[in-house]
Amino acid sequence: MKDFTNNLSLSPPIPKINKKIVKFHGYDKTDNYSWMRADNWQEVMKNPEKLPKDIKLHLDKENNYTKEMMADTLILQDNLYTEIRSRMQEKETTVPQKNGIYSYYYSYKKNNEYPIYNRKNNDTKKKTILLDYNKISKDESYFNIGSTTHSEDHRYITYGVDTKGSEYFDIYLFDTINNQILNEKIENSTGTALWAKDNLSFLYVRLDENHRPDSVFYHLLGTPQKEDVMLYKEKDSGFFLSIDKTQSSKYFILSSHTHEKSEIRLIDTNNPLSESLLLYPRENNYLYSVEENNNELYILTNQNNCVDFSIIKTRIPLSDKKDFKVIVPHKNGRLIKNLCVFKNYIVWLEVENSLPKIIIKNLKSDKNYSISFREEAYSLGILQGYEYETNILRFVYSSMTTPMRIYDFNMEKNKRTLIKSQKIPSGHKKSDYITKRIYAESSDKKLIPISLIYHKNTKIDATSPCLLYGYGAYGISIPASFSSSRLSLIDRNFVYAVAHIRGGKDCGSAWYSDGKKENKINTFNDFICVAEYLCKKNYTSKGNIIAHGGSAGGMLMGAIANMAPSLFSGIIAEVPFVDVLETMLDSELPLTPPEWPEWGNPITNIDDYKIISSYSPYDNVKKQSYPNILATAGLTDPRVTYWEPAKWVAKIRSMKTNKSAIMLNVNMDSGHGGSSGRFDRIKEIALIYAFAIKAANVETE
Repeated sequence: MKDFTNNLSLSPPIPKINKKIVKFHGYDKTDNYSWMRADNWQEVMKNPEKLPKDIKLHLDKENNYTKEMMADTLILQDNLYTEIRSRMQEKETTVPQKNGIYSYYYSYKKNNEYPIYNRKNNDTKKKTILLDYNKISKDESYFNIGSTTHSEDHRYITYGVDTKGSEYFDIYLFDTINNQILNEKIENSTGTALWAKDNLSFLYVRLDENHRPDSVFYHLLGTPQKEDVMLYKEKDSGFFLSIDKTQSSKYFILSSHTHEKSEIRLIDTNNPLSESLLLYPRENNYLYSVEENNNELYILTNQNNCVDFSIIKTRIPLSDKKDFKVIVPHKNGRLIKNLCVFKNYIVWLEVENSLPKIIIKNLKSDKNYSISFREEAYSLGILQGYEYETNILRFVYSSMTTPMRIYDFNMEKNKRTLIKSQKIPSGHKKSDYITKRIYAESSDKKLIPISLIYHKNTKIDATSPCLLYGYGAYGISIPASFSSSRLSLIDRNFVYAVAHIRGGKDCGSAWYSDGKKENKINTFNDFICVAEYLCKKNYTSKGNIIAHGGSAGGMLMGAIANMAPSLFSGIIAEVPFVDVLETMLDSELPLTPPEWPEWGNPITNIDDYKIISSYSPYDNVKKQSYPNILATAGLTDPRVTYWEPAKWVAKIRSMKTNKSAIMLNVNMDSGHGGSSGRFDRIKEIALIYAFAIKAANVETE
């Protein structure tokens, strides 16, 4: 196998041009490929068979072209699939989560795509299979499992299922006493049901016709969905609506939120039809989340310019929001990411200098304990569990060289116990790999963290290919965690790098605000600076880098393809958000109104229009050389619609001045997350890695 030059005699699809010109704020906006957006896209989300024939024909041509272009990698893809699967523990059991007399856990059997949901009696040790999702999914080409929850008396189980990839979940019920799935279904939900104390009713969030979670409903077992009671309706289409429970199970938490505002209501789980309690009404730039303990509220908040958050405490009923006690004061640059509250302890995860740490406060002794590790870069997370009156905290740790480890931490004795280590059946020797945290200087003199991993035998002499991953949006931090899949690249002498660029919260909330709205260009410049720094330090060289990002990270891929194409030999853009201006101008699309705080509203604001149009990847494609590109899409994706990458690929092909390969792979049976089965997903990874290896012109077996 060689690079893509041998395949360039193959003819890519040439879609029809149907020029559409619209005017916004006095500017003409031209689109030759707007016809790829199905007018009946809402219908297609629920029934892919309704896709118009001309669009389906074009997408099929794109898929066939990608298969032809990648045909000489089929053996490589098979080898990659075998390698990645060999590192997977096929017969696997998750650590049981205790809840009273039972513990709940998932298990996988060899060759099974989906998990089995089980429980164990903690007294008798008897194990029971509750739901075998392999049997339930046997007639489905796509099967995504939402939340699986149980009533407090342990009799009933609810589980959400999406069979189209559109994230419209149906909720089903299972009776553990009679061992049967009930003839009862909740349609068009987010997939989560939370049980009331009566063990006969639950709350769920319903999606509207534009796929927005806009209403919370109460459902009583044995009654039809049409009789469900609406408890709350979110009238602002720019807000997300979600439900949760306090760890004490005393309240349901109804959260209306954007990326910049929060508004929370509490509902008594003993009386879910009672009037909700509004905590603090929505305000600009005011975010908060809550937990309850002994009729007191612990609030994680950015109130009073605490941009990296503080933890405060107040009582129920509430008085003025200034009437509170500060539990954890604000500190610039130390981001408090989440808060857990148990009967005798509060726990929070904080990140400083892009490294995470867990802090535990004993409410009786008022002493603090911290959990951290010594590697240069690592990932740390809390597994909160079901129980409230417990002294055991479960957390998970990994690094780029260390497979996942799960610990139980005794909060009373300040002692950690390793309870599970991720096994790599084909073998993994940590000492064979080197991980580092290094820093590149941005164009405006900021230090950008980079997490690196490479094989100890890889030469750091500018000859190695590099896969550089980035995201940079929504304040999401990319952890320096372990991935057994990426070893297939690292073992082929790739340097694997994660760029912790602005737009995420890797270095606090200011890192996020410096990469959004009018500052969005910083995200793209940071990624380019990281690529250049890796070349400067001889980890790789110009034109020897494969860039990789997905969703909003796919926007990053589109931007750097326009801005610095010569740096990269290949770009992998998974479900890329590349038609940013057009999407933000379409208020009917599922995520557009909630996304305006992230990107700006180009409909009402001419400055936002100008800013977005200055970087929107689709709108800035131009006559120049482009690197090889593999874009992916999901037909029923409600987050990044399939036509965005389809239009982007078509436009680049029509304007590029060199002979690079520009490909699109559309999963016709899935949405944003790709294939739902654990082995089917490996096939997609194998295709992506085969593209990276081919684009880097790496010699293969």
